[in-house]
Amino acid sequence: MAKWNIADWLEETLGHRPRDTALFKRALTHSSHGDPHYERLEFLGDRVLGLAIASWLFELFPDEPEGQLSRRLNALVSRETCADVARELGIGRHAILGKQARDDGAAESDNVLGDIVESLIAALYQEAGLEAAQRFIRRAWSDRVSSRDRAPKHPKSALQEWAAAHDRKPPVYEVTRRSGPHHAPHFEVEVRIPGVGEARATGQSKQEAETAAAKAMFETLI
Repeated sequence: MAKWNIADWLEETLGHRPRDTALFKRALTHSSHGDPHYERLEFLGDRVLGLAIASWLFELFPDEPEGQLSRRLNALVSRETCADVARELGIGRHAILGKQARDDGAAESDNVLGDIVESLIAALYQEAGLEAAQRFIRRAWSDRVSSRDRAPKHPKSALQEWAAAHDRKPPVYEVTRRSGPHHAPHFEVEVRIPGVGEARATGQSKQEAETAAAKAMFETLI
């Protein structure tokens, strides 16, 4: 089996051949493997991704109001979307994890994969600048942006609006169970609207589980 060459893979994946491979290895490294790891890079990459997507949407949809642009932005930078991009790029195979984290399935965790994508964006931004980061983002996110003719509505917002439109109390969310290790947590959340009903769902973060529960309940109401 041929030895993996990180520079070749990064050039193919990001469209940029790294000068400092250590920076990009850091972007692939989870804290379970030790220092240095990607957490600070993820912080920066999240902001670069948000700016790149926001400016792109501003160009693509010149007649849309701020609310619709915000809904598009939130969907495109969500943890789930970032993790989907990571899977398409095969990033999980190259994530650098501690043994226990890998055994626990962290290489397929939405949280870990989403963080690594953002960290790689930060590394690309630091080494090659904003234009290089934007080129990668527009290529990796292109199908997701172009396939949405209408701004998606977040399930929690949709459920909240349904309750208001039907003179019901707002939805109430409750974490009913939390399990799993720190690096790969698992949440179960219940959402209920008094006098209407409830639904439960799970996710790898509280927000993900709340979103799934809201979607499940909203689908029973329409």
